[in-house]
Amino acid sequence: MSEIDMTAVRAQGAGGQNVNKVATAIHLRFDIRNSTALSRTLKSKLLATNDRRINAEGVLVIKSQQYRSQERNRQDALQRLADFLRASMKKRKPRIPTRLGKTVKQKRLDAKGRRSAIKKARGKVMDD
Repeated sequence: MSEIDMTAVRAQGAGGQNVNKVATAIHLRFDIRNSTALSRTLKSKLLATNDRRINAEGVLVIKSQQYRSQERNRQDALQRLADFLRASMKKRKPRIPTRLGKTVKQKRLDAKGRRSAIKKARGKVMDD
């Protein structure tokens, strides 16, 4: 929890007086590179993901402004951080390459044959 930095800011968008006066949105910052809570392999896995929420310095920034209260947005940001970390810990299933079906292969070959016939018809005409 000490590695997580939370800042309250004014929320974006329409909302009237409440959104203009009260800093209810939360910006959660979690420094992945300098974290002592994460293992080295998990850090490298997190940094390898091309997630737009991770900046060039290796800091994960989560913005929460969905709710009217600051506390609810804080809980939401923490939950999203936990979900992000949990999802990155999951082992990905290796993709099993599939074969083309017979009909797909046949359609492709038929199309190639038609195209070939069109091109052959463009050749010189022999007069007898």
